[in-house]
Amino acid sequence: MTIQLNTDKNLSVHEAFEAQLDSLLSEESSRFSEHITRLEVHLSDENGNKQGQNDKRCMIEACLDERQLIAVTDRANDYELAVSGEIEKLKASLDTIVGKLRIH
Repeated sequence: MTIQLNTDKNLSVHEAFEAQLDSLLSEESSRFSEHITRLEVHLSDENGNKQGQNDKRCMIEACLDERQLIAVTDRANDYELAVSGEIEKLKASLDTIVGKLRIH
């Protein structure tokens, strides 16, 4: 499984945060690793340099065995919260999809 991190022009990610994010995504998605070929994470600040409520956005796209692409999005006051909320949404979506695959 490949994990790719993308950011907008308003954000620069430190290597430590990128490593932490990579580790967290690998750990949280490990039970789906046989189905996921790629995770692509998009981090952005919707207000740029201005302050705002829930302006940090995280979108994760998961490519499943060349079948389909799942995209989930979350917004929060900081990137850590946006990523953790996003991971929970991704796991719920993957539970549904993988469950359906097992039935058929």
